[in-house]
Amino acid sequence: MQHVEHFHGLPVLTVPPYTPATALPDAASVAWRLYVGPYSNDENYEAYWDRFISTVELEKVRALVLAHGAHYMPNEVLIDLSSRLVGLEALFLSDLEDDEEMISTMYQSDLAPLLDAFPGLRELVVRGGQGLGFPVAGHAGLRALRVESGGLPPEAAAQIAAADLPSLERLELWLGEDDYGGGTTVEQLAPLLAGEGKPALRHLGLQNSPVQDELAAAVASAPVVPRLTSLSLSMGTLSDEGAEALLHGQPLTHLKELDLSHHFLSHDMMLRIWTSLEPAGVRVNLYGRKDAENDRWEDDDEEFGTGGRYIAVAE
Repeated sequence: MQHVEHFHGLPVLTVPPYTPATALPDAASVAWRLYVGPYSNDENYEAYWDRFISTVELEKVRALVLAHGAHYMPNEVLIDLSSRLVGLEALFLSDLEDDEEMISTMYQSDLAPLLDAFPGLRELVVRGGQGLGFPVAGHAGLRALRVESGGLPPEAAAQIAAADLPSLERLELWLGEDDYGGGTTVEQLAPLLAGEGKPALRHLGLQNSPVQDELAAAVASAPVVPRLTSLSLSMGTLSDEGAEALLHGQPLTHLKELDLSHHFLSHDMMLRIWTSLEPAGVRVNLYGRKDAENDRWEDDDEEFGTGGRYIAVAE
């Protein structure tokens, strides 16, 4: 995982320590990244945050990138500022790199109060799934939702699948491993696959799953697929079995893009997918073929682990 450099169409600016308001850019021109270093000589977190809210015109802020876990920046702090953050359109929770904190230990919380406090929010990215809850009946404004996780709690995935999000155009869920809190089943995603509650959805990503073949088989006949323009089943354990289900399911030639990267497909199956979809104008991403028998990535010849299929992001 790496720090995001652009968010919501804006360059990300990490709020520098001890910088006066006169040296800062216009509040609406950047996505503000809030980060305090881990060392004792770094600026005190409370002072850093207080300085930000007292020097930046919060009413003009369009995007925030929070580079710390929920333990250090509880959502209540943002909720308390909702009367000033009236223009907030995008929020990235826990923009942390691997050497700062493993994704499997990034703590989140119940996001319903946060979404209630910001009805104008259009884009939400969440990194980490531990403790995540999404008991949201509905949100009229949200257009893009991405949850990056090595183990998305199945209850949260089911809540997202069932939520009424009429404006949502893009949804990406990194489902993750059971050992890290994942384990979402196809049945728990049934409302999403049926196309319920998200009439504007155009991109769907069901990714990073150890049951990628089962997801592919479900997608092959899912009512939501005809309305999509792009589909991602990447980062997981997709094999020829799942790809066969896709090829024998409903047509995918209406898609602009199909992302199957990080997969375990045979060369023959890759060729079949390519020749079935590329002539129709579908951009097919088959990068990252993993040969489980040799335990070798064929793209860069780098060796991993002890063999077998595995997801791209776990711990």
